[in-house]
Amino acid sequence: MRIGIGNDHTAVEMKNAIKAYLESKGHEVVNYGTDSTESYDYSIAGYIVGKAVASGEVDCAVLTCGTGIGISLAANKVHGIRAAVCSEPYSARMTKMHNNANIICFGARVVGVEMAKMIVDEWLNTKYEGGRHQRRVDMITEIEQTQNLKY
Repeated sequence: MRIGIGNDHTAVEMKNAIKAYLESKGHEVVNYGTDSTESYDYSIAGYIVGKAVASGEVDCAVLTCGTGIGISLAANKVHGIRAAVCSEPYSARMTKMHNNANIICFGARVVGVEMAKMIVDEWLNTKYEGGRHQRRVDMITEIEQTQNLKY
């Protein structure tokens, strides 16, 4: 699988650890984040990675900043992106299973590297259920595309 990865300056170490972990599992990882601890806006990384996922340049992505929140908000502004912040594996599983999230996010100041690996594993190893959940995902897409929702 081709996985994008992005980060801000607070999450360089976390990004590098997760990148190496994903590569050890045989994934191709494309680094869109910064490798410097000099200030780097999470909005830039979120946008760049969101565009890479939306265009199909990568299959999915992992984003991390201090909390995971800011970078997920930026990524979610890109049409076609469903980025979710998760701090534990259960939420990671559910966001793939029910919401078909195509980007997983977490905070380098919130979770440790081993927990981040568990979150990524759970998310990557879970399949989207579709079915009754598809209607809800379609509603999210409708809001995104039209700024309206017929309910």
